[in-house]
Amino acid sequence: MASQLVFLLFLFNLCFAPFPLTSASQPIDECKAWLVQSIPTNMTDLTPVPGVLSTADVFRWLAGNTTRELDITAQYWEFIALPNDNRSGDYGYTDAQLGSFGANEGLQVYQSLQSAADRNVSIRILQNSGFYPDYDTESASLAAGRPNVQNVTLLLSNWYGSGIVHAKVWISDSKDIYIGSANNDWKSLTQVKELGIYLVNCSSVATKVEVYFNNLWKLAFLNSSLYTKTVWDQQWQIKRQVPCWSHFVPFQERCRSPLPHYVETPHVAGYPTLLDPNMFQLAINTPGYNNTSSQNNSCYLSFAPPEMLFTKYQADEQGWVDTIKSVGAGATVRINTMDWLGQSQYLSPTVFWSSLSSAISEVVFSKHATVKVIAAYWAYYLNGTDEYLKSLLYSNVLCSSSKYNNCAGKVEIKYYEVPGYNKTGPALSNGKSTGNIYPDFTRVNHAKYVVSDVRAHIATSNLIWDYFYTTAGVSFGTDNPSIISQLQEVFDADWNSPYAIPIVPL
Repeated sequence: MASQLVFLLFLFNLCFAPFPLTSASQPIDECKAWLVQSIPTNMTDLTPVPGVLSTADVFRWLAGNTTRELDITAQYWEFIALPNDNRSGDYGYTDAQLGSFGANEGLQVYQSLQSAADRNVSIRILQNSGFYPDYDTESASLAAGRPNVQNVTLLLSNWYGSGIVHAKVWISDSKDIYIGSANNDWKSLTQVKELGIYLVNCSSVATKVEVYFNNLWKLAFLNSSLYTKTVWDQQWQIKRQVPCWSHFVPFQERCRSPLPHYVETPHVAGYPTLLDPNMFQLAINTPGYNNTSSQNNSCYLSFAPPEMLFTKYQADEQGWVDTIKSVGAGATVRINTMDWLGQSQYLSPTVFWSSLSSAISEVVFSKHATVKVIAAYWAYYLNGTDEYLKSLLYSNVLCSSSKYNNCAGKVEIKYYEVPGYNKTGPALSNGKSTGNIYPDFTRVNHAKYVVSDVRAHIATSNLIWDYFYTTAGVSFGTDNPSIISQLQEVFDADWNSPYAIPIVPL
């Protein structure tokens, strides 16, 4: 116990002691990075990876250590459990049960946000409309009576016909930042498996993501009916609604972008793929894993949807594809996702989307790479997932389909089943026990990342067309060897656990 306390004090001092200042009293950009996880309770057979922080701690630290400004993007809010609301997936669980689920972690995060607001920290909340039954009650309560807290809802469906704010980002004082899969929900802290990255004193990253945040913020105040067009999208062979400055609008018909920061990029099939996307150099300390900062590492950011791009930052799809293709000859690519569909989910009509599956097949053939994929199996598993995943396995058949093929690569896929995934929902219905043992929308692997032998990509988007073309998402990537190695360890711990079940080919 004493050793644990010493380690926690060490981490706290390392993260939050005052940073040295230059002669001009400006912070020195000495970037520190930690991987961040949420691991559901009662997963005793999962081997822990040392040096990885918990999401709840990081959210509390970000709120508690902000002195000036805190920007947050959120799909929805439910840090406070709702066991007494019969419309909620938490309904009917006792205080003792909620305590064992770790619901208090969410309450503590929310209280940290309240304390930050009471310290007169300027807080900007950019969110989707939230979910039934409480929608944006918590964020509205945080803003009520506090002029320093702004609470804005952005409906991307007004701009694209579908789409949401799905990015999960916290930016503190333009220097500390969380990018990852965790929602502003107590269940995302203790009942859903999440992964993100926490960058401290890293204004080189935080200020760039702030530009993206400001673009989305501006969008929320614009009249979408004045800035959208319905176009024939040649890439996807459908009519769809897009912002009028979109790359999918013919050049002569485009409007001038009203966003604070924007870049004109010639239209190409799909995204405006960049041959030389912006890479910035950072010396990153990794205190949780082989702490080294003797040399700079190449890092990048990628964003979705493409109409939010600025300077030479790449679209998020390109970040995923380029990371898959970065794999060395005979090496391994590891992909972790909740959902996988080679199509759109919410668009009508449906479009076919093969970018990631094509990249996988290409490296299997050309580089003899092994590609390992973990996808979630849970109560809200998507129809069509099994067929699309098994189509990836057909690359193994094609490898040996011809005497002309010299293909030594392979694809391996496993479903991730968090214990109790099939026993989630309210505890009571019409006054009777349901037999559920966990609240609704829990017990699922929700992480989104890909890591090769030379590059790590940590994201906020599910692997479905909509998340790259109509939905707000952010990714951070790097060739930092410590981050790569630790992320591989996180993946391998899941892959080698009894919770990962191999998929049987068709």
